[in-house]
Amino acid sequence: MSTPRRPDPARRPGELTARELLRWAWRQVTSMRTALLLLLLLALAAIPGSVIPQADVDSLAVTRWKDEHPKLTPVYEKLDLFSVYSSPWFSAIYLLLVLSLVGCIIPRLFVYYRALRAEPPQAPRNLSRMPVQASYTTDLAPADVLDRARSVLGRRHRIRRAAVGDDFVAAERGYLREAGNLVFHLSLLIVLAGVAMGGLRGYQGGVILVQGSTFSNNLTQYDDFKPGGLFGQGQMKNFRFSVDDFSVDWLKDGPRFGQARKFEAALTYRVGKGEPRKYNLRVNHPLELDGTDVFLIGHGYAPVITIRDGSGEIVCTGPTVFLPRDASFLSYGVVKCPDAKPGQIGLDGLFFPTFDMIDGNPVTVFGDDLNPTLSMLAYTGDLGLDDGSPQSVYVLDKSKATPITQEDGKPLRIDLQPGGKVDLPDGLGSVTFERVDPWIRVQISQTPGKEIALLGVILALIGLCGSLFIRPRRVWVRAVPVGPGDPGDPTDADAGTMDGTGGTEPMTTRVEVAVLDRSGNGEMDEILTAVLSQLQEASEIVRQS
Repeated sequence: MSTPRRPDPARRPGELTARELLRWAWRQVTSMRTALLLLLLLALAAIPGSVIPQADVDSLAVTRWKDEHPKLTPVYEKLDLFSVYSSPWFSAIYLLLVLSLVGCIIPRLFVYYRALRAEPPQAPRNLSRMPVQASYTTDLAPADVLDRARSVLGRRHRIRRAAVGDDFVAAERGYLREAGNLVFHLSLLIVLAGVAMGGLRGYQGGVILVQGSTFSNNLTQYDDFKPGGLFGQGQMKNFRFSVDDFSVDWLKDGPRFGQARKFEAALTYRVGKGEPRKYNLRVNHPLELDGTDVFLIGHGYAPVITIRDGSGEIVCTGPTVFLPRDASFLSYGVVKCPDAKPGQIGLDGLFFPTFDMIDGNPVTVFGDDLNPTLSMLAYTGDLGLDDGSPQSVYVLDKSKATPITQEDGKPLRIDLQPGGKVDLPDGLGSVTFERVDPWIRVQISQTPGKEIALLGVILALIGLCGSLFIRPRRVWVRAVPVGPGDPGDPTDADAGTMDGTGGTEPMTTRVEVAVLDRSGNGEMDEILTAVLSQLQEASEIVRQS
């Protein structure tokens, strides 16, 4: 007789060793409840990424947001709310979810696999207590009834192997529902693996291209570039493309008046040393260039402004990108001329695509450039371009600059339409508004794991459809011999029956059929009727033969 193990007196009640603590923590992390909680938490954590502009999606929108919310910007930057999906706290939730799913799903895969291979269970002892059941009698022998039941049910059901002494047939259908569950849970891991591969080995960048400009796929050409943790510069493909034209279809009547649709950019592209080809880039119709996708994600206007300095020399000319501030495409932009003499010249202000005065206020009444107008303030002096510190092209440093004023001392506001020209006072030069060119913003990305993620999504849909639409049900048929006076015999037990020769009537077979739906479907009565009809039809055929 073994001696009972005494508790360690040094341990307090409920105290766990390091091994026990790790085992308990692992069970908590890999429980289905934790996985669902982490999935909900991940969905909640993704909300800021869909509400707040993200630097890796639209850095221009982030810049505008920061300019409009200077007090909130430091707080959002500390919380990484401008790059939610790459922040440490979001990554922690994501990694915990992956760990939880792996620890939760992998053991369940073996459970599903064993259930998939298991035989239908034995028939309950009393089928008459089943919620959906029926019985009848036949003069066929029990063995013949069971053989016919195996023949009828074996067409669409999996049959339990018969054993010596069995008086029943057990059949099961819809066992592939378990396979659907197995495929669905496994597909979650495949999707996560594909997303992780794309995030680690891929990259994503953005660039603004004015109509007529050309982009070559190298790092210096990008306005913003976000590589994955395992990205290598050798992954970048050799291609280039030019923006030949850009068109927008504006709605000019109806409830959606003023909205834009059918954005289309005509591109000429070349991969490597191949021949130039044409492509019309549209929203949700990316251009694929040797495994790299080019998406059209935005557009705007770039007024072509020419500035001459005091000596009459052209010091700045060309299209200047103005960033839209709202749906009407009222845009803000900055022009910097560091080489102007006798002093640097800077402009900042607004571009009105369709200018109008309403109640004394300048507004743009339409997003199309039907009446393009520039309204900008001018500055001269030190624009902070010579000290070597980085500066955004969309911000004008006016801390050391002097506003250019009119004779009455008021700031000079330059209001121009295409072809217009304004001379700056004190011989500082002139500003000419030449024309308006459209610009587009494209996102260029390489996602190596997207095929794996797509495969996971397809498998998830297949598994989900299987688990939703496949109805698992079980059918049992029991055949037992009964004679006069036995329970269940339809004849009078006391009187008995006699055949024509004066002998006792031969024994009959009582057939019991029960159907069980494991998914709660309410069509079992119809299925029971169909099974009974097939069995009785088979019995009639045997009787006639």
